[in-house]
Amino acid sequence: MNYERKVDSMDSLAGTESFYEADDNRRKRMLTIAAVALIAVILLGVWYAFAHSKGADTAAGGAGGAGAQNVPNVTVVIPGRVSVQAAIAANGTIAARREMPVGIAGEGGQVVRVLVEPGQWVGAGQTLAVIDRAVQSQQAASLAASIKVAQADADLAQAELERAQALVGRGFISKADMDRKRATRDAANARVRVSQAQYQEALARNGRLNIVAPAAGLVLTRQVEPGQVVGAGSGVLFRMARGGEMEMLAQLAEADLQRVKVGTRATITPVGTDLQIAGQVWQVSPIVNMDTRQGTVRIAVPYSAALRPGGFADARLVSGTEQAPLLPESAVQSGPDGNFVLVVGADDKIERKLVKVGTVTDGGVSIASGLTGNEKVVVLAGAFLNPGDKVKPVVQKSSQ
Repeated sequence: MNYERKVDSMDSLAGTESFYEADDNRRKRMLTIAAVALIAVILLGVWYAFAHSKGADTAAGGAGGAGAQNVPNVTVVIPGRVSVQAAIAANGTIAARREMPVGIAGEGGQVVRVLVEPGQWVGAGQTLAVIDRAVQSQQAASLAASIKVAQADADLAQAELERAQALVGRGFISKADMDRKRATRDAANARVRVSQAQYQEALARNGRLNIVAPAAGLVLTRQVEPGQVVGAGSGVLFRMARGGEMEMLAQLAEADLQRVKVGTRATITPVGTDLQIAGQVWQVSPIVNMDTRQGTVRIAVPYSAALRPGGFADARLVSGTEQAPLLPESAVQSGPDGNFVLVVGADDKIERKLVKVGTVTDGGVSIASGLTGNEKVVVLAGAFLNPGDKVKPVVQKSSQ
């Protein structure tokens, strides 16, 4: 009994010891698991924070790169001010400098022949058209015959006077009869002179029947045909340009009119041609049209087959030199408000400036007003930019 009780006590102590050992192992495992879990949570937090920070930096970097890539490089030029010819552009019509309208100078009649055509050169006094003179010729012949009759009467009166003078000394003819014979002789001579004057008048009228050129020049128009009956009321039958001299009637604004003087050189380009004909201002209008605020400048031009009165032409008048910005033609654009250029402002943003174009030369376009010459003017790609766009200006050296 005692042995069994002792064995049972020992077994009981052994079981208790084993129980405490198992409990301690479980506690260690729990602590280990908790430590591992805590480390895992810490590592996960660090990774998440690092990944989030990197993503934010990447996003910020991507946004900044895209913004930088959207700012384009734009070529600009700082024109400054250079010496350019002060030229004035104008347009107008071509006309004969001295136009001569030719009509009927005499009593007129039926046209027999027309001897010239438009575009022909004629000399002074040259016959342009012949008028029928059959009746007038007969009248002249009659007057010529009347001269002979009057001359015969004058010769007879002179003979009678001479015979009477021979009889005066003998007392057969009184002094009163001599006076009458002298008067008869003088009247006969006067009738001769009257007949001669009438005949010369008829010849002069007949000479004016034909239409002749008043001066040498170029025939511009013809308004008469054979068989046509013309008279004093027929109006202008031919138009001529004296000496073939032409002119351009250029219309200039009131401000430009002040810059033009007599003698100013000009270059005329008829519409439809590439010709450049040299001319010179010979008259500046003393008045300005109150409706258009323009005046007429008359530019003398030598004869050219390309110049046709009534035609349209462009003119470029050189009135000296001036200091002005000079830009490439690609920098100047046109809009509803007129010509303009794009400039880059201090904040690298596009601005639009209205300008007035001056002389256009092979070197570029001069700007009469709107620019000082110190601006950064966009040379190219102006059509793809709008005011307010941000750009990166790349300065190009001026060609001048």
